Amino acid sequence: MANLNSHRPASRLAAPPTPACQQGGYAEGGHQLEKLEFALAVAITRGDQQRADQLRAQIADLGGNREEPGT
Repeated sequence: MANLNSHRPASRLAAPPTPACQQGGYAEGGHQLEKLEFALAVAITRGDQQRADQLRAQIADLGGNREEPGT
């Protein structure tokens, strides 16, 4: 049986880039911030104040969390 999609141009087969792909630097920084915030939550839960302070400083160096809570 013949391939029914063979008449389509190759350019239509590729999906356009998403905004997340276009904002690679911001997305990477956001991911790093998420990781640090998670590590901070773990340190606080364990009562490791020294590690929590260190993580807070790293979060501040990245610019902190600019999002509203719950968003």
